[in-house]
Amino acid sequence: MHTNTMSAGWVALVLLVTCAGFQAEARAFFVFGDSLVDNGNNDYLITTARADSYPYGIDYPTHRPTGRFSNGLNIPDLISESLGSEPTLPYLSPHLNGEKLLVGANFASAGIGILNDTGIQFLNIIRITKQLEYFEQYQTRVSALIGPDQTESLVNGALVLITLGGNDFVNNYYLVPYSARSRQYSLPDYVVYLISEYRKILNRLYELGARQVLVTGTGSLGCVPAELAMRSRNGECSVELQRAASLFNPQLVQMISSLNSEIGTNVFIAANSNEMHMDFISDPGAYGFVTSKIACCGQGPYNGIGLCTPLSNLCPNRDLYAFWDPFHPSEKANKLIVQQILTGSDKYMHPMNLSTMLALDNSRT
Repeated sequence: MHTNTMSAGWVALVLLVTCAGFQAEARAFFVFGDSLVDNGNNDYLITTARADSYPYGIDYPTHRPTGRFSNGLNIPDLISESLGSEPTLPYLSPHLNGEKLLVGANFASAGIGILNDTGIQFLNIIRITKQLEYFEQYQTRVSALIGPDQTESLVNGALVLITLGGNDFVNNYYLVPYSARSRQYSLPDYVVYLISEYRKILNRLYELGARQVLVTGTGSLGCVPAELAMRSRNGECSVELQRAASLFNPQLVQMISSLNSEIGTNVFIAANSNEMHMDFISDPGAYGFVTSKIACCGQGPYNGIGLCTPLSNLCPNRDLYAFWDPFHPSEKANKLIVQQILTGSDKYMHPMNLSTMLALDNSRT
């Protein structure tokens, strides 16, 4: 017993020293949201919303599927790189323990939305309310390692990324003709409802200690290969889904401005993902892409039907394609998006870009 007690004390001391050094060197990073930012949580769940087989991960450093909906790195990976940190592990990973917890955690789950009835066809996914419960659980676990005060400092100093909204349109409102939500709300009223629900989620994140939060809007929903395959005759974007994105993103910015005013400081920054996507969708050649309409991996028109599987068509050079699969950008496109998040003008980022937010935070500490 005596040896075990000494060992436990030694581990706690090492973790305290590590954490003190860690906070000086790098900030923790927490990720919430859907498949655009899921680092593999769904691999631990019984769900069809998984990216656990070839050719997912074909360009990842290990060249193996990791649960990321990408040929390689996704947006959280690239943000971690910019922070000088290792990628965050999925919260459900058995490897997320001890010192690894101090890097942060990824709570995201493919298929989820702002609303709890979004993605019901995927069965067992981690809805946003559950992701926030896991964030509380995470803080309890870290408190047991380094104490509540150090944990509060780690969370307050962390960067938080949250990506929600796309599935509330493609996997809810527009999932089937005359869906329950489309009978309940006109599109403008549905967007207002989504934004009001999103505000509650962001408020809860603030209550849980988040102080630097990057909120991404929806991408160009009507221009992804899946929607072109279903709705397009000549390769034009779906007008209705683009209308959804063009309504949602500006209202998200307005809501975030209002939240920041209420709090009295700029806790939240908004990324207009639709504008970022439209740059390379409208002029793919300017960014080195041969197409922004055809997915690298898929089948049917625009490679936009069904899922990316080992039997799908697969392009030989992923860097030439803006979209990896029917819904998700390629690693190269993700790099363009993250560059705008870090240094983009107010066309893309409100009220400031991520580099400015982090520089201001560093100047305060």
